[in-house]
Amino acid sequence: MERPQPHSMSQDLSEAVKEATREVHSQAENSEFMKNFQKGQVTREGFKLLMASLYHVYAALEEEIEHNKQNPVYAPLYFPEELHRRAALEQDMAFWYGPRWQEVIPYTQGTGNYVRRLREVGHLEPELLVAHAYTRYLGDLSGGQVLKKIAQKALDLPGSGEGVAFFTFPNVVSATKFKQLYRSRMNSLEMTPEVRQRVIEEVKASFLLNIQLFEELQELLTRNTKDQSSTKAPGLHRREGSRAQDSTPTETPGGKLPLNILSQVPLVRWVLTLSFLVATVAVGLYAM
Repeated sequence: MERPQPHSMSQDLSEAVKEATREVHSQAENSEFMKNFQKGQVTREGFKLLMASLYHVYAALEEEIEHNKQNPVYAPLYFPEELHRRAALEQDMAFWYGPRWQEVIPYTQGTGNYVRRLREVGHLEPELLVAHAYTRYLGDLSGGQVLKKIAQKALDLPGSGEGVAFFTFPNVVSATKFKQLYRSRMNSLEMTPEVRQRVIEEVKASFLLNIQLFEELQELLTRNTKDQSSTKAPGLHRREGSRAQDSTPTETPGGKLPLNILSQVPLVRWVLTLSFLVATVAVGLYAM
């Protein structure tokens, strides 16, 4: 871990984070998946994958936040009514995957990496939840409305908001003013120079987890497109008996994906026996 720099210590935490993560923030915004999204080049398959990954991430993040909501290292940033996304994502999951969505939504390797880190932070280093909440919530507030409109237009979704509830913050009247309040609370957190630096480094790590996730989703979509064009065989994993309508692979009777499909996805070749497990999320719980 880098040592705290005198310049960063003289800055507000929010400004120090913004400055330290400028490069990795740009990398996340310029990933192929997000660039395509911003251009309106988003398919239903890709959007569904993204939303399912976000559901798993927010379920884990918000469960850990609930566990630490009275901890002074996080309590000033606890805004469940304004920010929490799990309930909205549940609506979106039902829209995209149907009433049995908990049984069929995908759970990718990159998603699992992100979730595991959130669990580690919540249990062992709760002060670092500040970093993950900052990265996700302020990013969602900043770009959510733009991405919502892009998705609605590209996917021909109803203007009433079905399928994109995630991007709507009904209890935030002004995103600009709320972000100012959030940063002010963030700057008021009491922490040692060492903890402050760890938070900054964890924000960087959070961006990298998002980049890894975007790259994985893009790889899956690219491979699936190639598979469909050459063999008409889909390339995504579902639970046996899934009723989802989009093109996805079925499991073999033994419950495993055919090896010829797995071998075409380098990102998951090293986890053949565990590739793309689908988390069964119990009703009413955040944890998978």
